[in-house]
Amino acid sequence: MRERFLLLLYLGAVVSLTLFHDLPLLLAALALVSIIAGRAFPRIARRALVAILLFNSVVTVSHAAVALFRHEFRLDYVLLINVRVFLLTFLTFLVVERVDLIRALSFSPTLTYLVSLAYGQILSFRRLFEEFRLALRSRTIARLTASQILRHGGATGAWFLRRSLRNSEETAQAMKSRGFFHA
Repeated sequence: MRERFLLLLYLGAVVSLTLFHDLPLLLAALALVSIIAGRAFPRIARRALVAILLFNSVVTVSHAAVALFRHEFRLDYVLLINVRVFLLTFLTFLVVERVDLIRALSFSPTLTYLVSLAYGQILSFRRLFEEFRLALRSRTIARLTASQILRHGGATGAWFLRRSLRNSEETAQAMKSRGFFHA
């Protein structure tokens, strides 16, 4: 019951945080969430920053370029979107760490099944990613150049994409054969 309540609270917070456009309010929410996180705050904040760094950088630079071209640049808006994305990402990492999704969704066998499938894929891909990383490290004598790292990352990403598509097709066929999609 606790997990279900926390998941509903999280969903409500996500909707609420997307409706408010007041930077001080979002900063207050960030302070509240950091208090709730406690000693885990620095670790979760670092994970959230790493997760959003590339995306937010591209969005911020693109917005700044267009806004400067139109002479409409507003720093408060840039801060608002970046704080909101960080807060939502931080809150998501906090909920994933503290809430057992399978228990929270236990009221629905279908949702429990889908979460179990997704969790299995995540664990499998995490292990495979670590194996790719260790394989590159074990086969490299000298320090890698940026182009080698990008090439390896691209090849690994392409492999994961192909693997995801194949796995999703197999999972969909298995679910269909077991009557999952029957209305």
